[in-house]
Amino acid sequence: MRVQERADVHGRRSRRTFLTGLTALGAGAVIPGCRTAGQAPEAPRRPYRIDVHHHMVSPAYSAALKTHNITRPIPWTAQGSIEEMNTSGIAISMLSLPSPSVAFGDRPLARKLARDTNEYAAKVISDYPGRYGSFAAVPLSDTEGSLVEIEYALDTLKADGIAVMTSYGGNYLGDAAFSPVLEELNRRKAVVYTHPTPPQCCARIMPYTSPNTIEGPVDTTRAMASLLFLGAAARYPDIRWIFSHGGGVTPFLVSRFQQHEVVAKDSKEKMPNGLMYELQKFYYDTAQGNHPGALDALRKIAPVSQYLYGTDFPFRNGAEVNGGLAAYGFSAVELRAIDRDNALRLFPRLT
Repeated sequence: MRVQERADVHGRRSRRTFLTGLTALGAGAVIPGCRTAGQAPEAPRRPYRIDVHHHMVSPAYSAALKTHNITRPIPWTAQGSIEEMNTSGIAISMLSLPSPSVAFGDRPLARKLARDTNEYAAKVISDYPGRYGSFAAVPLSDTEGSLVEIEYALDTLKADGIAVMTSYGGNYLGDAAFSPVLEELNRRKAVVYTHPTPPQCCARIMPYTSPNTIEGPVDTTRAMASLLFLGAAARYPDIRWIFSHGGGVTPFLVSRFQQHEVVAKDSKEKMPNGLMYELQKFYYDTAQGNHPGALDALRKIAPVSQYLYGTDFPFRNGAEVNGGLAAYGFSAVELRAIDRDNALRLFPRLT
């Protein structure tokens, strides 16, 4: 609810609007477009949300998808993106590639596409001041190529973070093969956004449905398990990890993770601060994880301070997320945190 409403034709404000305004002032900020439970949704006065799960494609990337017959062309344009953002009350979107990012099994192509798409994102940011940030693509299976691209993307292009897939050729993010890259990201205290990809083991296990229906969120959980159980989460504590879709199926499997913590002989070595400590440090976006079952489970493993607004555009839109979050029963302060304030802690330049 907005702190200030225009006086009605009789010059009066409703008691509800006035009291709600006092509550928002106590929280220390205006929350355009928020509503309390039971109220009809209203259009935001101005965009204010920060979307951390917003895909884009460059022309070169679209051509690579077509050449490799990986997926149908993705009809992304900056104009269409801005229109959706304005409709859904989104002020800023963090651009990232969809699956499979640049992992086409071709090292020179991966380097070339990473550079092209990162520069393309930088141009979009320049063309639409104040509306975009970016998570830069890196060819993670190529250590040297990744380190070069991290330096260029963060230091020259001023990207806001790095985007990685959950697995590469059967190797997950906690694998020792990725240690040199994680060491550099940890040194930089980087934000690392992760996105699921159909895993090598199971991409065709159920041909009558998209692998993303089940295997996408499961691969997010495999990636999280690798970081936890191989010790990378604790070894690189300054990386700020963001996991898509509310952490995949991790919230539903937390008791199994806890059982592993109990029975594994090296748990104290790999997770010296404990499983829940690490899970509560991670960040989780709301794309396709904004319904009661997902949110109920997520609240058992992490506080609201770790939730980030995400839409999965252009595959989904903000209306779905806005409706799901509003209907759940979060307080106005919690909604403001999810919509915007939690992201501002990660990206203070956006203030």
